[in-house]
Amino acid sequence: MILKRSVENAEHYSWGDHCDGWVLAPSPDMMVIQERMPAATAERRHFHTKARQFFYVLSGELTMELEGVHHAIAAMSGIEIPPGARHQARNDSDSDVYFLVVSSPSTRGDRTDL
Repeated sequence: MILKRSVENAEHYSWGDHCDGWVLAPSPDMMVIQERMPAATAERRHFHTKARQFFYVLSGELTMELEGVHHAIAAMSGIEIPPGARHQARNDSDSDVYFLVVSSPSTRGDRTDL
């Protein structure tokens, strides 16, 4: 069965300081989420024990702190986060950043905040 999903029909949730997420593919073995972070927002630094993630920026610029190193991720590029790596996504810019987060397996129940 093919399910077409977009922000128009996906499960929506709010997180952090006025950030948005849309669950585009909610399976236990792979989760795909589109997220929006307004200017000057950040998530909590954390890690996942099992999940490997790939953050792909659609528009704007995402700052990813990965094990103490800051990476500027421009639109149409991404960064892989291996299991166990401590990381934090931030929007240090003055405009929204939109990105995809692909996690395998799903991060549900696999997050430890630092």
